[in-house]
Amino acid sequence: MSIPESLSVVWMAYYAAPTQEGQTMEGMTPAERERISGYLAETRSQLLQTVSGLSPNQLDFKPNPDRWSVAQVVEHVTILEAFLPILIDATLKSPQPQQSAWQGRDDALIEQIRSRESRVQAPERAHPTGRFQHEELFRQFEAARKRNIEYAATTNAPLRSFCTPHPVFGEIDCYQWLLAAAAHCERHHAQILEVMAAADFPRAAATV
Repeated sequence: MSIPESLSVVWMAYYAAPTQEGQTMEGMTPAERERISGYLAETRSQLLQTVSGLSPNQLDFKPNPDRWSVAQVVEHVTILEAFLPILIDATLKSPQPQQSAWQGRDDALIEQIRSRESRVQAPERAHPTGRFQHEELFRQFEAARKRNIEYAATTNAPLRSFCTPHPVFGEIDCYQWLLAAAAHCERHHAQILEVMAAADFPRAAATV
């Protein structure tokens, strides 16, 4: 089972991303496209390189009962990656364009998202449930991130002109939502490294 289960129609709408009739808003600049494509690819590789060699015991280790394991962190990231196309598609169908509360401050937004200085409570629907075996979990993350990378590389939608609220950072535009996905992955990669740095983290890889 994938997350969510019925994305085929959503993916088609996501890639087409039509604007409202009569609108002539601009798509991404070449510099914006290069930045987001590179950032999504970089954080994908960073995460997968860290977790791909871990054993089942290491993936399921929790430093405290109220903290997530590495596998749970990856599942959480995957849930939000899979939800991103639905969010952007719905936002681009908004009746009127809007302005981001972070207009002109992409770097500041990224820094806020990836910072681990303060804990952020994830919404209940984004909590991991252990729905996947480890190998399938990694495949789900790779598939969702690949689609988002392909979208960033090909879309001509006016992402800067349409906004929807982030639960923590307020109104951000659709391009910033793509940046947020990469920064969110980077934030949780740091969380994974914290788990692996725990004194009682299993050091010897178990036989699979």
